[in-house]
Amino acid sequence: MEVNYKNIKVIGFDADDTLWVNETYFREAEEEIQRLLSDYETPNKIDQELFKMEMKNLPLYGYGVKAFILSMVEVALELSNYNISNKTIETILNIGKNMLEKPVELLDGVEDVLSVLSKKYRLILATKGDLLDQERKLEKSGLTKYFHHIEVLSDKKEANYSNLLNHLDIKPSEFLMIGNSLKSDVLPLVNIKANAIHVPFHTTWAHEKVSKKETNGKTYKTIRGLKDVLNLLD
Repeated sequence: MEVNYKNIKVIGFDADDTLWVNETYFREAEEEIQRLLSDYETPNKIDQELFKMEMKNLPLYGYGVKAFILSMVEVALELSNYNISNKTIETILNIGKNMLEKPVELLDGVEDVLSVLSKKYRLILATKGDLLDQERKLEKSGLTKYFHHIEVLSDKKEANYSNLLNHLDIKPSEFLMIGNSLKSDVLPLVNIKANAIHVPFHTTWAHEKVSKKETNGKTYKTIRGLKDVLNLLD
């Protein structure tokens, strides 16, 4: 089904893995903790237990690097039967600190796309995660000037988006969300009768993956790269 974007007045952008690299650093950290805990479990088991711990902690800690650090520490304690050394705990904390200090690597064409679209549309940033970390990354990115509004959400479900649009007095039919996650950036918008464009990133966190059944009958566009947005909105 062809999608018509002629009524769009406001465009929302996800941040992590849509504007800049993020998930890659989590994958690298997972490999590091697998090496650290190799005396206690296999890499696959460590990966499974870390994901389970993240899901268990999600309602308490939310999203982001800090929550990830706490989950890594808890997994290290449990898998080692609480025999893990203080030095290893310190190493895990440093893995997290290094993640927070990573430079912001913009994805291909991001600034060109924002520069063009900001002349015709009102742009907002709608991301989830730790507030301080997201603010830090946005400042490092140099992209703040393109956005009329910046919102760091605790989650990205239908209710979160509905509240945001209501707060900003935006009609769903006039709103377009662009992001890399079908679960967070596309399906919730389609479900509230807004518009969405999916820009896949080369790696996806297991929590953000969806089944084909969940996308059946949903109307949205998938593009290869952010630059392709300009062809759709021309």
